[in-house]
Amino acid sequence: MSTSVNPRRTFAIISHPDAGKTTLTEKLLLQGGAIHLAGEVKARGQARRARSDWMKIEQQRGISVTSSVMTFEKEHEGQAITFNLLDTPGHEDFSEDTYRTLTAVDSAIMVIDAAKGIEPQTRKLFEVCRLRSVPIITFVNKVDREGRDPFETLDEVADMLALDVSPQMWPIGMGGLFEGILDFRTGEVARPEGDSKEYLGKREANATIPEQYVEEYELAQAGYPEFDLEAYRNGDLTPVYFGSALKNFGVEELIDAIARYAPPPRPQPAGEQQITPDHDEVTGFIFKVQANMDPMHRDRIAFMRQVSGTFKRGMKLTPSGLGKPIAVHSPILFFAQDREIADTAEPGDIIGIPNHGTLRVGDTLSEKNQIRFTGLPNFAPEILRRVQLRDPTKTKQLRKALDDLSEEGVIQVFYPVIGGSSIVGVVGQLQLEVLISRLEAEYKVEAALEASPFATARWLKGPDAALDDFERFNQGNLARDRDGDLVFMAKSPWDVGYQEEKNPDLKFSATKER
Repeated sequence: MSTSVNPRRTFAIISHPDAGKTTLTEKLLLQGGAIHLAGEVKARGQARRARSDWMKIEQQRGISVTSSVMTFEKEHEGQAITFNLLDTPGHEDFSEDTYRTLTAVDSAIMVIDAAKGIEPQTRKLFEVCRLRSVPIITFVNKVDREGRDPFETLDEVADMLALDVSPQMWPIGMGGLFEGILDFRTGEVARPEGDSKEYLGKREANATIPEQYVEEYELAQAGYPEFDLEAYRNGDLTPVYFGSALKNFGVEELIDAIARYAPPPRPQPAGEQQITPDHDEVTGFIFKVQANMDPMHRDRIAFMRQVSGTFKRGMKLTPSGLGKPIAVHSPILFFAQDREIADTAEPGDIIGIPNHGTLRVGDTLSEKNQIRFTGLPNFAPEILRRVQLRDPTKTKQLRKALDDLSEEGVIQVFYPVIGGSSIVGVVGQLQLEVLISRLEAEYKVEAALEASPFATARWLKGPDAALDDFERFNQGNLARDRDGDLVFMAKSPWDVGYQEEKNPDLKFSATKER
């Protein structure tokens, strides 16, 4: 069953650390012909640096804290499909970056470790996936290792995501003596070959299932709903694939599922409008900015999700944050750190636009400058810290660095109305470690973080007179964000509630549309 003739599939991979996301990414690229040697995504030496984890702290920690973009093509049922794969941060502290990345995709793969299940500290990542209402395919990885009962994993996924689960493959003997994986659709079984630790994926059509597992298999077939394409695309059901990325079990079936079932480019919200891919002009939005991807050239790339039209190299687009057109002469398509100039791009594609601070996260780009895409907010920070320079002569460098990193979404920065050091806000502790690491590595700025008297922040909106009165009496608790917008710095959630009650004409917002 082929579900669409549109040849673009733009999707993200979501997982908690160590679930096997990097290995799965590598195998997807390998299957797609984008790389030719297993290990290239994670290679540390030689010229093979096509990897998704490129930042220094990522290499040290073995985790992803930035979102990479990788494009590959693969034929499916006689049609060449372009797959745009967006890797997301594998840590809950970067759930805000994950949220922004999910605005740029049409579907997601959720990767779960068969032995660990959904870990409590990373539930936030998966809940963010549901917030964005993107259709989810679930891949339960590492089933060739000793793991939990597959029914327990399925029930956990259903409970957390509040979705129906529909197993498409079944791990025979998972958690005990692993006998292989059964494809519900074809009736084929992929089995380990002999006693070797390397599984060759020997396939047997209409294979006999060992007697001890027949009841388990029949329960799985009868106990869960059949796959329903409409329910999946509406976000009411997740198909579940069991496999092993390391041993290449289930990867081919996963690519087939993305090509066959995942939605093609979808309409994007622009206020009250929905901009469809066949809209009569080129439009897109910036969901990510990354500086210094190539430290040798101090580059700065804005990642644009194209929403409509056929983009051609050199055409002029107007960024909403600038108001005047710019010519896009060197648009980039990505494969991790490898890049190539894009002569054309279509709806669903992710292109990189080199710039020197012109483009920011949340900007809309369009030919007519009449559209503003929405849905890329800043969220109120959960941790606030003061920044102290070790060398006071580097004040300008620090300001530039904080502005750059806030544009990328690594941090939020607040400048107190009355003197004092800059305050940075983040969702999780690891973001602070990334901040200090990047200040030193990319900007040659040594800084320390100190406790702040504030616990959270709220953006202020309301009539000018009410804002002026509030500012007059609360200057010690006010700051401006990078855009100059007024922010109330609260010492506690109670403080927020008290001020809301005391100032009914003002809105204390926990989000701000970028």
